[in-house]
Amino acid sequence: MSKIEESVEALVKDSIENLGYELYDVLFLKEGSNRVLRIVIDNNKGISLDDCEKVNDEVKDIIDEADLVKEQYFLEISSPGIERLLRKDWQLKKFKGEIVEVKLFKKDDKGNKNYIGNLDDVTDDILKIKTDEIINIDRKNISQIKTVYTD
Repeated sequence: MSKIEESVEALVKDSIENLGYELYDVLFLKEGSNRVLRIVIDNNKGISLDDCEKVNDEVKDIIDEADLVKEQYFLEISSPGIERLLRKDWQLKKFKGEIVEVKLFKKDDKGNKNYIGNLDDVTDDILKIKTDEIINIDRKNISQIKTVYTD
């Protein structure tokens, strides 16, 4: 997480939770020529457009007043979606046993740069994926992990 992402998360977490939502993630991204501050929320019932609007109204002034982002950006409130990025340890633990796709920065010893399998275990250094075998992946080599939707 970037410093801006960490600071915004700490700043808005309580406000979002007081509204009855979980703060799933905060991302500060460059999309085309624009900067986007994306706050991802969740709850057991799913997230509607009204939920996003309610959270937006609650946090926009808090973020503006803190003046953490020095450049122009768009504030976006969204749901994690059906295929969720897993960037934090608590997210990895929550989705243990689920099917995930793991993308690597570079090919591993087996020549692979991508794996899909069940998330088996997580340590500080290793992510274990169960395919037809157990694959140990060095967490330093992981560029992205997301859940995979199957119906």
